[in-house]
Amino acid sequence: MRKASNFFLFRVAICASFVILAPLLSAQNEPIKYIGPGSCAATSCHGSVKPVEGSRILQNEYSTWIIKDKHSRAYQALTGDIGERMARILKSGAKAEEAPKCLACHALNPPQDQRGRAFEISEGVSCENCHGPASAWLGPHTTRSWPHEKSVALGMHDTRNIIHRTEKCLECHLGTKNKFVDHEMIAAGHPDLYFELDSFSAVMPRHWKVPRESEPGKPVENAAWVGLREWSTGQAVQLRAAMERLTWRAKFERYDKKEIWPEYSELSCFACHHALGPAKDSWRQEHGYAGRRPGDPAWNSSRYVVFSLLAKQVDSATAQDLERQLAVVSGEMSKLNPDRNTIVSAATAAAPLAMRIAERLETMQYEQAIALRMLQSISDDAENIALADERAAEQATMAMDSLYIAYSKEAKPANAAEVRAAINGLFQQLENPSAYNADQFASALRKIRPLLN
Repeated sequence: MRKASNFFLFRVAICASFVILAPLLSAQNEPIKYIGPGSCAATSCHGSVKPVEGSRILQNEYSTWIIKDKHSRAYQALTGDIGERMARILKSGAKAEEAPKCLACHALNPPQDQRGRAFEISEGVSCENCHGPASAWLGPHTTRSWPHEKSVALGMHDTRNIIHRTEKCLECHLGTKNKFVDHEMIAAGHPDLYFELDSFSAVMPRHWKVPRESEPGKPVENAAWVGLREWSTGQAVQLRAAMERLTWRAKFERYDKKEIWPEYSELSCFACHHALGPAKDSWRQEHGYAGRRPGDPAWNSSRYVVFSLLAKQVDSATAQDLERQLAVVSGEMSKLNPDRNTIVSAATAAAPLAMRIAERLETMQYEQAIALRMLQSISDDAENIALADERAAEQATMAMDSLYIAYSKEAKPANAAEVRAAINGLFQQLENPSAYNADQFASALRKIRPLLN
């Protein structure tokens, strides 16, 4: 186990010391500080090799993170050839592993005055990136009958709340004013950002109980619907965050104050970056460019085109209002010189509408019929989704995957293997994004429809 064996005794000691000292620090009104992942590594805390039977938590969360989770290797991505080449292209003046712009998302890198002790930045994205600075709640949260709410009051991030968890993920997987990937960084070699909460959580992999233990007086949620709730709520929160990002970019509210507009990373990458061939073989030219002038890159609508089908089912009135605002955003952003004020107005109006739907999705009851309707709706809308661009097709594929996993757990359809193979075929069409073919994708997605029962 990387590092776990080298520093095991040290980390046990650290964990024990903070169990004793954290309440004292809090009592003295010390500022809340980050103390590094070692404080969670003891076998009696979160460092067990395997889940502890009968425990309220798995207790192997640290082990899962350091062995299986790519977040623990986020810093290493900066030290490789691609990371160093990016730093040279961007003329950052420092190696990628030393650049604050890179460390903001690839490591736990708080200011020096917020560090409770020296810890290894090379450990990548660790416990406190997601769960918050632990100095005030680390000790108390191990005591019997300590409520989760008290930990949150002491600085823990409430990742049990799906909306808050998604917001935390999106800080890096979509971006904020201080953490972002723009077209300049993508051109230098950084991957374009996309996100879907359920799929990303599954490959993380999850290091928490699913479903969680119920709160007093509440029933335990059916495990089949946990992923569906995460997918649906995560989609709504992501759309709201995307509207907020679009707003501050249009207002020049970037930390470096560069007046770049439009920011190309808001547009469909594959409108420009795709394989070239004879005009007679171009599906793009065959279908034309609805809603925009030929040659003007389209807005990246992937965060809405699939989610809109669900929004219409759960809150038709809000969905209609949202549709109107996003039609303005899409139309304006698909112009060569979009008007900033129009974008700010429409995106600002759209954000709270998306949030209203997110709050509905986080608390509503899920059932087999909802999952089936969504699977059918996505397949029925195959051409619209496919033509939106490769990123929309990607969102549709991840949605079909999440929805069918939930649906098949309950319905147990006889042809489950056939449907799974068809969904896997959609993923295969996305392996080379620049060679994406909308007609082929739409055909494959439509073929799933008669298989759904």
